[in-house]
Amino acid sequence: MSNLKPSRDDAPIVLIVDDVPDNLAVLHDALDESGFTVLVANNGEAALVAAVEAQPGIILLDAIMPGMDGFEVCRRLKADINTRHIPIVFMTGLTESEHVVAAFQAGGTDYITKPIRAIEVLARIDAHMQTSRLMHQARGALDAFGQAAIAITPSNGKIVWQTPLAREWMQRYFPEHYAQFQSKTPPQVLSWIEKVSLAHHAQTDIPPLMIVLARGRLNFIPAELNDSEQWVILLREESDAAQIEALMTVFKLTIRESEVLYWATKGKTSRDIGDILGSSPRTVNKHLEHVFVKLGVETRTAAAALASSKIRTIK
Repeated sequence: MSNLKPSRDDAPIVLIVDDVPDNLAVLHDALDESGFTVLVANNGEAALVAAVEAQPGIILLDAIMPGMDGFEVCRRLKADINTRHIPIVFMTGLTESEHVVAAFQAGGTDYITKPIRAIEVLARIDAHMQTSRLMHQARGALDAFGQAAIAITPSNGKIVWQTPLAREWMQRYFPEHYAQFQSKTPPQVLSWIEKVSLAHHAQTDIPPLMIVLARGRLNFIPAELNDSEQWVILLREESDAAQIEALMTVFKLTIRESEVLYWATKGKTSRDIGDILGSSPRTVNKHLEHVFVKLGVETRTAAAALASSKIRTIK
C-alpha cells in the first residue's frame, strides 16, 4: 500500500484498491482536489490491512484482480467486525448481471463501471459517506443512551453493527451463532428479515420477531427501514425471572417446577413448555404433578389460576 499524498487532518479517507492504480490517476486527482485523503492498495491483502489501520470512510474496490479478487476482499471486510461498517463501491468493467449480483452478495454497497467517470464517482462517494455518517451518529446516540439496537443489510441479512447491550443479548439468546469477536446472523432473524422486506415493499404491517428462552423473551422491532443499505432494528427484552423466582419462593418450588408452572399460566401445552425448556413433554408432566401436590390442587387449570393470581400481585 502507498499513500499518494500526505494525510490532512480531518480529511475524509478514500481507499482505492486496484492492481493497476496508474489507470486511476484521473480519479485520484479528482478526489484529492475535492479534499479527500487518498490511499491506494494494489492487491487484496494490502487492502485488508489498510482498511483496518486507516478506517477509510469508503472503499473503491476493483472487482477483478490477480490472486484475491475484489469479491473475496469484500467478503473478508464484511466478516470483520472492525471493517464491516465501511461502504464498498465496486469498480468493474463487467456489467453482466451475474457479476453485479456477485458484488452485492459479497456485501458491496454500489458499483460503477469502467471507464471511470470522476464526476459520477464523486457523487456516489458523497451520497454513501453521508449515509454512513448519519448511521454512525445514530449508533453513537443509541450507545450513549444504553439502547439495544442492531443494523442489518437488508439485501443479505448481515449484521453491520450493534450496540453493546444488543451484543450482550444476542450472545445470550443465540450462543451458537455469536462468538466473542464475531457474529453470524441467526437463521430465525434471517427468515424474519425476509418477511420484513416483503411487508415493507407491500406497505403492510410488519410483525415483530420474538425469541423465547426459559426465563425471558427477546423482541426484534423494526425502527428505521428507509435506508436501502442498512436497517435499524431495536431489541427489547422481557424478563420472566422476577415472576419465576417469586413462584419459587411463595410455593416452595424448584427452579424447573417454577418455570413449568409459569409457562402453564401462559397457556402453553406440555409440548410447548418442553420445547422452551429443552425437556420432553413427559418430563414436563412429572414436574406438573409435583407442582399440584405443593399447591394443593388437582388440575393444570387450578394451578395456573392460583399462580396467575400471585403473579398479578407481584407485577
